[in-house]
Amino acid sequence: MRHARLLSVATLSLVLVSACTTASAGWTYVPAPSMTPIPSSAASAGPSGSGGDNVVQISALGIKYEQSSVTVKASTSFQIAFDNKDAGTPHNVAIHQGSATGAELFKGEVFNGVATHTYTVPPLDAGAYAFVCTVHPTMIGTLTAQ
Repeated sequence: MRHARLLSVATLSLVLVSACTTASAGWTYVPAPSMTPIPSSAASAGPSGSGGDNVVQISALGIKYEQSSVTVKASTSFQIAFDNKDAGTPHNVAIHQGSATGAELFKGEVFNGVATHTYTVPPLDAGAYAFVCTVHPTMIGTLTAQ
């Protein structure tokens, strides 16, 4: 009787493992909405990049940011043109106070690559911030507002 029970458990385990390994690969991560509302003046700039010199470029490749640091104008809304070059891999850009473990001030939409999204970021006070991928928290860069 004991051997029959062990055989049943082993068979069930094998069925569950094989069911998990035959599922199609894909990401189902759904990000939480940004913690910081976008001011109406920033939202009116739109995704067209009409901010001119208020656009900073950030890209991800190989589960890391290609830029280690970027600089923006302090006290001015700006846009991040984020290029996710990792095919089928979700990334985003979130801005944290001071360091990667500091308070989250802005969180851009997470999306699979290869694709580009433009985020509109509310004004930041002068200082150093970290930009971090919410999905891959080891992806970190420095954003300086001056």
